[in-house]
Amino acid sequence: MIDYLIVGAGLYGAVFAHEAAKAGKKVLVIDKRPNIAGNVYTEDVEGIHVHKYGAHIFHTNNTKVWNYITKFATFNRFTNSPVANYKGELYSLPFNMYTFNKMWSVITPDEAKAKIESQKKDYIVAKLAERGLSEGDEFIPENLEEQAISLIGTDIYEKLIKGYTEKQWGRPCTELPAFIIKRLPVRLTFDNNYFNALYQGIPVGGYTKMVANMLDGIEVKLNTDYFSDRDYFNSIAEKIIYTGPIDAYFDFKLGTLEYRSVRFENEVLDIPNFQGNAAVNYTDRETPWTRIIEHKWFEFGKGENGNDLPKTVISREFSSEWKPGDEPYYPVNDEKNGKLYNKYKELAASEKNVIFGGRLGEYKYYDMDAVIASALDMCDKVLN
Repeated sequence: MIDYLIVGAGLYGAVFAHEAAKAGKKVLVIDKRPNIAGNVYTEDVEGIHVHKYGAHIFHTNNTKVWNYITKFATFNRFTNSPVANYKGELYSLPFNMYTFNKMWSVITPDEAKAKIESQKKDYIVAKLAERGLSEGDEFIPENLEEQAISLIGTDIYEKLIKGYTEKQWGRPCTELPAFIIKRLPVRLTFDNNYFNALYQGIPVGGYTKMVANMLDGIEVKLNTDYFSDRDYFNSIAEKIIYTGPIDAYFDFKLGTLEYRSVRFENEVLDIPNFQGNAAVNYTDRETPWTRIIEHKWFEFGKGENGNDLPKTVISREFSSEWKPGDEPYYPVNDEKNGKLYNKYKELAASEKNVIFGGRLGEYKYYDMDAVIASALDMCDKVLN
């Protein structure tokens, strides 16, 4: 008999497994994939650590999480500075003074701010008039488009938000709820750092090596599906840490939760440099992919010995509707799915020997640091 069966060798499962083993518990980790590390898995291609399930840049303001994760890897100084490509026009992301200068030829922060405020005001006044309201009345955005323009104005919205967002979600911005965009990163400085985080970087040697260090000395069985022999796995463990989809655990008996999925087209190119940046977002609606990742730039184009790499690997990302059998990436956190998840959450509460955690187990879009923090909090509750 083991103390904990951990279903899923991603970040949540790896953190819990490490802490449980450290506390003297007997642990078994299983994963239906042929590899550990879940969606942060990186594989070596031409000496480049390729992020197989999409780009992951670690960033956090949580010192406890940073001190914890850096026990398992040394992080480089990578700073996320994506570029937006709108029909061949290149803009800085986040929206900063480089963006505003390219968009409007403004020079000073005051000029940029005035331009944004003018566009916001004109739009809100026109929308209020459409609703039969006066200029002094409160404007409540009814969809994502109205929310975005009320935050950033029409030009930035049309060129840098609208097309990208519609590709991501597979529906017009006018049909998306306003709450998807709560704020937009507007910087009246020349700071190109996308994440306003105290700590950030990429683990030297890749994420797979980092997770392997977390699971060192712990029994792991890959290509092993919990649902293929559920009764057996339940019989060998006192408790189960389940990080798979919560609706799958209950055989979808209340209905299926929705996700957005991502498809990747990967290419190895016999050139040293394709786009000169780790991430370029394609923000027009006509380009079918949302972005191109050039993986070598996460580690400055260098191999493990610090040498320049002669080839490069790129991944084009295509957002798509999720269907059973696809990899679930982003929970569709609208009202309908939120209500369904809450029903599953009630069922989960009755499973006394099962802990549901992680992005799929909690049906929540988690950044990596939040997954780690959540797992550490659970460890504090059940191990100490």
